[in-house]
Amino acid sequence: MQISAILEYIDKGHMALPEFQRGYVWGREQVRGLFQSLYRGHPVGSLLVWATEASTAAHRGDGQLAPGVVKLLLDGQQRITSLYGVIRGKPPRFFDGNDKAFTDLRFNLETEEFEFFQPIKMREDPLWIDVTEVLQKGNAGIGAFITSLSQNPATLSKISDYIGRLNQLLAIRDKNFHIEEVTGPDKTLDVVVDIFNRVNSGGTKLSKGDLALAKICADWPEARDTMKSSISRWRSEGYDFTLDWLLRSVNTILTGEAKFLYLHSQGSEDIASALKRAVRHIDSSLNMIGGRLGLDHDRVLFSKFAIPVMVRFLDAHGGKLDEKTRDKLLFWFIQTGMWGRFSGSVESFIDKDLGILDQSGGDLDKLIGELRLAQGGLRVEPGHFHSWSVGARFYPVLYMLTRMTQARDWGTGLPLKNNLLGKMSRLEVHHIFPRARLYDANYARAEVNALANFCFLTKDTNLTISDRRPEEYFPQIEAAHPGALKSQWIPQDPTLWKVENYRDFIEARKELLADAANGCLASLLHGETAILDGSRAARLTDKVLLGGITSQEEANDLEALNGWVAEQGYGRGEMSFDVVDPATGEQRAILDLAWPNGLQTELSEPVAVLLGESAELISLASSAGYRCFTTTDEFRSYVNRLSASGRGVAAE
Repeated sequence: MQISAILEYIDKGHMALPEFQRGYVWGREQVRGLFQSLYRGHPVGSLLVWATEASTAAHRGDGQLAPGVVKLLLDGQQRITSLYGVIRGKPPRFFDGNDKAFTDLRFNLETEEFEFFQPIKMREDPLWIDVTEVLQKGNAGIGAFITSLSQNPATLSKISDYIGRLNQLLAIRDKNFHIEEVTGPDKTLDVVVDIFNRVNSGGTKLSKGDLALAKICADWPEARDTMKSSISRWRSEGYDFTLDWLLRSVNTILTGEAKFLYLHSQGSEDIASALKRAVRHIDSSLNMIGGRLGLDHDRVLFSKFAIPVMVRFLDAHGGKLDEKTRDKLLFWFIQTGMWGRFSGSVESFIDKDLGILDQSGGDLDKLIGELRLAQGGLRVEPGHFHSWSVGARFYPVLYMLTRMTQARDWGTGLPLKNNLLGKMSRLEVHHIFPRARLYDANYARAEVNALANFCFLTKDTNLTISDRRPEEYFPQIEAAHPGALKSQWIPQDPTLWKVENYRDFIEARKELLADAANGCLASLLHGETAILDGSRAARLTDKVLLGGITSQEEANDLEALNGWVAEQGYGRGEMSFDVVDPATGEQRAILDLAWPNGLQTELSEPVAVLLGESAELISLASSAGYRCFTTTDEFRSYVNRLSASGRGVAAE
């Protein structure tokens, strides 16, 4: 079928995308490469469509399908969307992605190369022509270009060559795609999704959540957009959740199970009701976690997979909890984060906790007892603050202490309340002993970035203190704001404020932090502090946790890199990714920024960006299957190469 006919099919509702297809993810390099191949007559593959009745076809977007049989694209979405975008000058109605990928494509009549518009290079050069204009206007557009070129002495001599190239460009509309059809009454959604995954073995496979959502959308076409609106709202508030994660909460409410297969038999009305309740309960959970614990953005939400369990509990209580019950639920949430409850097999542990709630009639003591069984005593010990880096599990605990106890800023003397600071962009990690001073004194990297050397301050205060020694700036803070140092658990012995006594300072502050943490935990138990007691399952050691983000500057660089990757059409990576023992959930290392399933799920190998990390960590990550990059420039080059080769293209 000719490309022009395919686009007509889309316009008239005879061809669309199935609901389970993901969005458009091509970048400009892939679009440019497609047009270069079509222009030169190179093969660009065939299309695979699912021919099914329009009346039962769950499709993407708000376009109306034509009556009768409709063709849903299983393989070819990226190519057809790109062709439609360039030739029509706008995205198709099923579009979901970044339309800058196919906007302003140009063709050079001299070199016969395609590039995207660059003002300085192309504005005054008549040989760079607008591809969309040529393909939209057809022969009339070519006539206008020929007239313009024939009036220019610099181009007149080669006018016949240019005419031939313009006609060759216009002929792209007439190129044919071979189309294979999947059809027949036996081609159910399950069968078609299986075919989709097999055909796209080199692309983004559908997860179990995708399949569940596809089945939901077959009965309730608006489900995906309804869910995405909540995801977008949470992202604007500082929480980065996925559709799979939200669907997990819907599942726990509706079925009491974690596994998505239990959703397949649920009706659309029940799912719509469960989604509405799930969103409401997630909002309540985030408000409780942010308001009571101060964990008010994604980077410190260290147990997000505990939330589907909280949602189930809230739903069973009609969304309303008394103060003691609320605080005990939050106590459980903190404990799951500190001990990595959901760092191993997420589904298995969610199912286990849901089972405990159902069998006990919603007894939170039973849920907490499960943690004690696995962990032993639930008190925080000084050794837990031995870990280092922003990715350590006790980093959110330090943030929580700052918020819950209203620790005071050293520049203003004001309590670091939620309503004063907002999100992390206004609250920065501060090294109490400056890194440069400690390195000068020959302290090791793990010591320099010890968690007990961190505190949180406003950005202005952090900049003002800069790299001064504590023995210099501590007395000034105490004079200006008495008690502000103590509010941040600073040992009061001035001899510990000297660089040569740094190790003793760290040990003393670890004791103070542990006491503060246990005080906050006890406040959530309203007198039932016996819950904290018990024999710890494993003795604490001074083993240094490998990896992790070591400064606000490094975090900012990684955030910028993550944003850039998203702009290229790939999924965002996970900051401070936890590498755990799959059997025990024990934290083995922290990867600064990681894509554990590749830039596109199951498309390419897992990758990690590790800035300034040790050879030991790089070896560990490599052994775990990660391709490692030690600079942001190296990783950017890798992403660009992946895009240019077309191997980074998502499922078609």
